Amino acid sequence: MRKIILSLLGVLLIIGAFFASKAIVASNQRTRPKPKKVIKTVFVEDAVNGVVPIEISANGNLVAQRRLEIFSEVQGVLQKGSKLFKPGQEYRKGQTLLSLNSSEYYASVQSQKSALYDQITSIMPDLRLDYPKAYPKWQAYLNNFDVSKATPPLPEITSEKEGYFISGRNIQTAYYNVKNLEQRLGKYRITAPFTGVLTEALVTEGTLVRSGQKLGEFIDTSLYELEVAISKNYADLLQVNNEVTLSTIDGKQTYTGKVTRVNGNINQDSQTINAYIEVQGEGLREGVYLEALLQAKEEQEAISLPRGLLQPNNELFMVRDSILDVIAVNPVYFSDKEVVVKGIPEGTKIVSKPVPGAYAGMLVKIYSDKESSQEEAE
Repeated sequence: MRKIILSLLGVLLIIGAFFASKAIVASNQRTRPKPKKVIKTVFVEDAVNGVVPIEISANGNLVAQRRLEIFSEVQGVLQKGSKLFKPGQEYRKGQTLLSLNSSEYYASVQSQKSALYDQITSIMPDLRLDYPKAYPKWQAYLNNFDVSKATPPLPEITSEKEGYFISGRNIQTAYYNVKNLEQRLGKYRITAPFTGVLTEALVTEGTLVRSGQKLGEFIDTSLYELEVAISKNYADLLQVNNEVTLSTIDGKQTYTGKVTRVNGNINQDSQTINAYIEVQGEGLREGVYLEALLQAKEEQEAISLPRGLLQPNNELFMVRDSILDVIAVNPVYFSDKEVVVKGIPEGTKIVSKPVPGAYAGMLVKIYSDKESSQEEAE
């Protein structure tokens, strides 16, 4: 009897524990609240079609438009000049950049001049007898002949016989040999063809300079040129003499240049075309990095929008009766941040800021400045 009673108590205890646990679980269940329907607020702007200037962005480094690479055509020792032949040295037009020791060659030229003078002197008796009309002009030539100065041109030959006589005495040959030596003598001294600055000096005073050796570089600091690469798609839009706005990287300095040349060839590797922009102004230096905005053309009946608003398949979000919808557009130009589109009806409410998770048919509310001010007041 005792065992039976204990067994019944155990069974009752198990059954009671089962129902108690079930009641505890049931009491902990929470009902999930129904989600509230959220209506997103969107920013819109009314489409206003107008004239949109197409600006092509490009960049590059400035180079001097006029550059002189200095080479020696003769051999000699570099002499000391009025200015040091060093980078950064300024020279005005006509000033001597450098000069080589030409004393030996100068003596050779003087010797040839003297030989020409003696050669002409030797024919004077024959000229007086055979060509008395030509004699005075040749005598005047000898009187004005100065060995220390440049050789003057020979007198003009007025008759055929006189020409044969002069040629037969090799007077013209000797004269042109002297002129050739004088021309070469002038190459021992190099002058500045324009006002500028020496940017590279490869020799110093006392250096033996050989023929064909590069001596340095000289640039004009008053005028610079910027070479930029433009996509071939805009090759037909570039025009010579178009004004270009140039700015430094930090945007603190701006300059105005103009397109002077447009290359006729397209780079086969990059599919770009090179345009050359002329610019001048204070603070410009060769090698300065500048960004350029080229005014290519003006697009009529178009709108410029941020690129992030353009959806796949060339569509834009718009609002129609508080419902988000899409409209197909025709993009005509892309820049780094903007896109120029056409085909938007006037007054269409275009979404002006991206909406996360947006889709056609989505219920939205247009942002209003009045509502915002009321919320701030509350």
